[in-house]
Amino acid sequence: MINQNIQSDLVHFPDFHTHQKGNVFSIFNVLPDDGIPNQCFSWGIHPWYLNENWEKELEKIAASSSNPQLLAIGECGFDLIKGSGPKVQMKAFEAQAQLAKKIGIPLILHCVKGTHLLQEYLKNHPEPPTIIWHGFNQNPQIAEKLLFFPIYFSFGKAILKQNSNAQQWIEKCPLEKIFFETDNSDIPISEIYQQASLLLGLSTMQLADQVMENWNRISNRKMT
Repeated sequence: MINQNIQSDLVHFPDFHTHQKGNVFSIFNVLPDDGIPNQCFSWGIHPWYLNENWEKELEKIAASSSNPQLLAIGECGFDLIKGSGPKVQMKAFEAQAQLAKKIGIPLILHCVKGTHLLQEYLKNHPEPPTIIWHGFNQNPQIAEKLLFFPIYFSFGKAILKQNSNAQQWIEKCPLEKIFFETDNSDIPISEIYQQASLLLGLSTMQLADQVMENWNRISNRKMT
């Protein structure tokens, strides 16, 4: 039997949300000054960067909709600690969600103190796009209420912290709803998979296969 440490060196670990360039099996999150990378990427208007010109920024994103390396819209969403007012955030989120739905690609969700705004959006839009809540570390009860919607959960460094909300939820979350990410941390994506492996009792190879199966179920654009 292959030792898991050796096995890990043989597995490509998909990273579904990162601010680090270079990993072929990753989705790089584009910020305003980044430019379009020569790899798979997501592009959206983060609530921190919303301004009066956000619709022009959205036009640029829409113009790139045929680029096969654009795999998701985002990150975008709600942040009541930092960013514009909730009405602007909701309007921008609705427009980006509509674009994601039109293209047929997922939306990467940023949500800080804004769960009620997400719930309001879901109430008013019965056919939302597929949403991946990145860096999920909220109360598991919040997540349980969202299982009936096309919402998935991406786990990052928070699962390394003992008894975190992320740890509690990943142990309950249906496997077909999970993804993994590094976000803006320097932690190797393999370390995130190894921790998830311990929590779930599955090999890192099984988890890598599972998340790729999940991705292929929700998108016809491939991570390459």
